[in-house]
Amino acid sequence: MNRAKILYLCTAALLLPLLSSAQQVDLEHFRDLFGKGKPIKVNGGVSASTVFNSGSGGGRQPFSWFLNGNVNTNLFGRISLPFSFNLTNAGGGYSYPTMPNRLSLHPTYKGVTAHIGDVAMSFSPYTLNGHQFTGVGLDIAPEQSWSISVMYGRLLRAVDYDSTVRSILPTYKRMGYGAKLSLNQPNYALSLNFFQAKDTKDPMQYIPDTLRIYPKENLSVSVTGMVRPAKGLELTMEYANSAMKLDKRDNAGAIKTDVGNLLGSVFMYDIKNTQFFKAIRAGMNYAFHKSVIGLGYERIDPGYQTLGAYYMNNDLENITVNLSQPLFHDKATISGNVGYQRDDLNHSKAGSTFRMVSAVNANYMPNDKWNANFTYSNFQTYTHIKPQFDYINQTNPYENMDTLNFKQISQSAGLTLTYMLKANKTKSHNINLNLSVQDAADIQNNVLWKGNGSRFYNSSTAYTLLLIPKQISITGAFNMSYNTIGRDDFLTLGPTFGLNARLFDKKVTAGFTSSYNSSANNGQQQGQVLNLRMNAAYMFMKKHNLNMNAVHQTRWTPRGTASNVTATVGYNYSF
Repeated sequence: MNRAKILYLCTAALLLPLLSSAQQVDLEHFRDLFGKGKPIKVNGGVSASTVFNSGSGGGRQPFSWFLNGNVNTNLFGRISLPFSFNLTNAGGGYSYPTMPNRLSLHPTYKGVTAHIGDVAMSFSPYTLNGHQFTGVGLDIAPEQSWSISVMYGRLLRAVDYDSTVRSILPTYKRMGYGAKLSLNQPNYALSLNFFQAKDTKDPMQYIPDTLRIYPKENLSVSVTGMVRPAKGLELTMEYANSAMKLDKRDNAGAIKTDVGNLLGSVFMYDIKNTQFFKAIRAGMNYAFHKSVIGLGYERIDPGYQTLGAYYMNNDLENITVNLSQPLFHDKATISGNVGYQRDDLNHSKAGSTFRMVSAVNANYMPNDKWNANFTYSNFQTYTHIKPQFDYINQTNPYENMDTLNFKQISQSAGLTLTYMLKANKTKSHNINLNLSVQDAADIQNNVLWKGNGSRFYNSSTAYTLLLIPKQISITGAFNMSYNTIGRDDFLTLGPTFGLNARLFDKKVTAGFTSSYNSSANNGQQQGQVLNLRMNAAYMFMKKHNLNMNAVHQTRWTPRGTASNVTATVGYNYSF
């Protein structure tokens, strides 16, 4: 009897009390599996539009038209059959439903959910984490205090080697199964899960060794725990171990550990030519007097892999700290977090990297009129590289201690101020101010290289007047952007004006926007741009919509003046 049969016999024994007390699924519940309401629903729409272009702007057709339509038929709320077509003065096309290449069903009954077909499940980031498989899965959670999840299926299908198609890599057939058992209580929780996957090599399948694609086998186990020993305090921890055979045909020695030997004996796993890796994650959150402090730690061994995930970060250590604190009788809140990450945990790489990330957010609202928000973030990356030639040519161990020390620094800050001048049932006035700065620089051997730095300054001021009964809003704004990249600087500034209204019992929406901006590079004028934009839309009989949009743009550059007009008229009907 193989391990898969043993797993499902144990699962059946655990589910026997539940199944013996469950009621038979009647026709009413069976119908719920296919959704509620009408068994067949049809909806769709038709749209037509024309675009007019004129002016000195090249590359555009003076007139274009578009006709689009779609019809969607929904069966039992589960199956959609979409049809669509499109016609233009440049051609046309259509689409219709095709047979799906993937099919999944997720029936649910009284806390039991089945996953059938092409589905995906997640147990842990270190074991099974969202990998799609073709097979069956089951989530059983009749009560909030405990749950069971099991899965079995094919993770990868076999793909033969074809020397004429180099873009498609061959693969072995990969089967996998796993289970997760969770216990959840108000003050503690415990979870245990495992996942095993194995590649199957068909004797008729040929994959050359030059491609470095070998049949693999993997067993990964994870234990997660949570405890609340005191009010406001929560401790979490997860430990995972992965046993990986990168080549099932290899009989070389294994990297053995005590935990690896234990896994091999408990799960009847052959520890020969097997590498064992571990991962650990721990955290703490403590809330007291409206304050919150959190600590986090994660360490993943170099080379950690699991066949239950498409991608796995490894060879890293993360440390995070976060804090949130209210001030001034809850009128202000300040929060911050700091993170540190490093690699080369075994000190075996030619270079090492560490990163430091920090962020601060502060919000202050002394009354109903004022609101201020400030944000700051800092990101630093430090790289230390020792080329192998230095080790070969050095004459003493103290030579070439620091071949290359390279640091990248990126930081940003932003300030937002809002002041409500007046607010009542008829009018609303407010002023908004935004300031932001972003800075990036490279430091090599403690020297700041000016040519590799950049800085961006952005600011905007806006005034908004809202006439509530008339549904009219008026906005005036001024924007400025100043950027320095290396030894060059760029300046762009200009005003914006906007007017929007809802007319004729809110059936018509109309708007007008105008903006002007001027740009300069290293103090020399580069040009000016004037934009005039108008739009209007009319809704009638709830399903019909007429819309219009027109844009006029004029550009003044040292090479001359150019202007163009683009107008769009459209109609939409939906059912």
